[in-house]
Amino acid sequence: MEHSSQPDALPERMRTAAFSVHIFTALGAGVALLAMLEAVREHWANMFAWLGVALIIDGIDGPLARRLDVVRLQPNWSGEVLDLVVDFVTYVFVPAYAITASGMLLPLAAPILGIGIVVSSALYFADRRMKADDNHFRGFPALWNAAAFYLFLLHLPPVLSTIVVALLIVLTFVPFHVLHPFRVVRLRWLTLWLLGAWAVLGAYTLANDFVVGAPITFGLCAIAVYIVGSDTVIRRMKAFRA
Repeated sequence: MEHSSQPDALPERMRTAAFSVHIFTALGAGVALLAMLEAVREHWANMFAWLGVALIIDGIDGPLARRLDVVRLQPNWSGEVLDLVVDFVTYVFVPAYAITASGMLLPLAAPILGIGIVVSSALYFADRRMKADDNHFRGFPALWNAAAFYLFLLHLPPVLSTIVVALLIVLTFVPFHVLHPFRVVRLRWLTLWLLGAWAVLGAYTLANDFVVGAPITFGLCAIAVYIVGSDTVIRRMKAFRA
């Protein structure tokens, strides 16, 4: 009797394990709430720390889902939709609130640009062409958590911050390519090393409440420039050589 029940018990355990990945992904929404609570209190470094936790969850859940064959074992639950819902609140909504409410933008422009951030990002998330064939993002990929981080880091005058945010909203719909740190194969080793360096520098920056020296700021900005502009530079170099 014990041996006959094992084949049925194993798939049930596998299905439970597969569903636990969905729960893990959905925890990102709970983390977003914690980040929002910190944002409302204007504890910006704590807000970004929680958004960092959400990034870790987002980086782990995909490989876990593939390893545990979640699509086959839990066909009634869409991991893709769940991931998009959580990504929207962590990548867009909470950072949009921070950008709008922190006083970094011109007062009259802040609510308008906040609406522009969430509306343009919602459209971007719904765009089936958001990724190119080589896994680069098309346009500014609604990484408003990163954009907000750099706005807090650089302490730009409100006029410049307003222009930067407006420009990023427009760039959401411009078909240039932005590097996906994990899925783009070209120079992945370099990208992963830079991502690790960024994580260390970013954690140091949050631990010091954005009060860091020029070398840290330069390193963080240099990595951002590589992520955003490396594909364009490589394509232009190849075109020039041809």
